[in-house]
Amino acid sequence: MKLEGKVAIVTGGAGGIGHGMSLALAKEGAHVVIVDVNEENGQKVLEEVNQLKEGLLFIKDISVKENIESIVNDTVKHFGKIDILINNAHASRNVPFIETTMEHLDLSFGTGFYPTFHFMQACYPELKKTKGKVINFASGAGLEGQVTQASYAAAKEAIRAISRVAANEWGVDGINVNVISPIALTPGMEHWRAHNEEAYDQMVEKIPLRRLGDPEQDIGRTAVFLASADSDYITGQTIMVDGGSVKLR
Repeated sequence: MKLEGKVAIVTGGAGGIGHGMSLALAKEGAHVVIVDVNEENGQKVLEEVNQLKEGLLFIKDISVKENIESIVNDTVKHFGKIDILINNAHASRNVPFIETTMEHLDLSFGTGFYPTFHFMQACYPELKKTKGKVINFASGAGLEGQVTQASYAAAKEAIRAISRVAANEWGVDGINVNVISPIALTPGMEHWRAHNEEAYDQMVEKIPLRRLGDPEQDIGRTAVFLASADSDYITGQTIMVDGGSVKLR
């Protein structure tokens, strides 16, 4: 049990990759604090987590800074500490660059970058006490400049930037800050696949390992590694969990 007794906050923890990580962390003994806006899915995932280890669920809009502060404070009140912060939640719209508006940018930064930034600041005092771990999320959209994803790519690269800054500043406190850039077969991707079989097959053909990652076994297990003592000497890195699609230099 690599994470026995640890307390982990997972934003977007009720769906897709977040669901997979919540289960992977709980199976290793962590108390998982699920943060999501989908109450129905949140309750279902909390039930799964509670069968493994006591968890918490917050159904709150994390684009509101005050909600983030409330989540952090209530987590500490309930469990007494925070060991792991995973910033996974993010929403965006795909449109061509020339059609990208401030509304698109505000959605992407408001649900992804700013919550990541504010959660990191709010959790810092607790993470300093526990010599904790931060895991943020990037994307090949930003690393490769994928078409129609200007707002999403910009926010994801901004997240990578502040992750590197925090890794340099917080290393002296014993806090590790790393980034996962995943490709995974989520329910949303399954839905898209059902209506775009040919495009899906073409996408998979471009992945060296010829498959999409599993949210729990591939992405979740990587999160467990980065959240555990096994990764104590790794910080400031972007870990590509994408079947070899992007090879960082």
